[in-house]
Amino acid sequence: MNPLAPARAVWGTALLTVPHVLLRRAGGPGADDDRAVTVARVLGVRHLAQAALTGASPGRTVLVLGAVGDAAHAASMLALARVDPARRRVALVDAVLALGWGAASALSSGGRR
Repeated sequence: MNPLAPARAVWGTALLTVPHVLLRRAGGPGADDDRAVTVARVLGVRHLAQAALTGASPGRTVLVLGAVGDAAHAASMLALARVDPARRRVALVDAVLALGWGAASALSSGGRR
């Protein structure tokens, strides 16, 4: 079993169920920003789907594609941080988290086929 899958499932569940708490802790607007809460929940669903896909015995391709998805998400958050000062801090926190997930996925793809 890929050890990242349960951790990613927990993160996805948190994003889905308590996004306002996580947004507030990351310096975002929390429950006051309906769009941010919705985006966090959608991201939670993506993390749950990715956890399911990488759970049992993922191949190298699945893990690399997951890392690419995380890198793309990080890039989009860096772009948001650049253009939206009100969401800059939460976007930068999310970018760092996405890069961490991507790096972990890429590293775990190491000896797999």
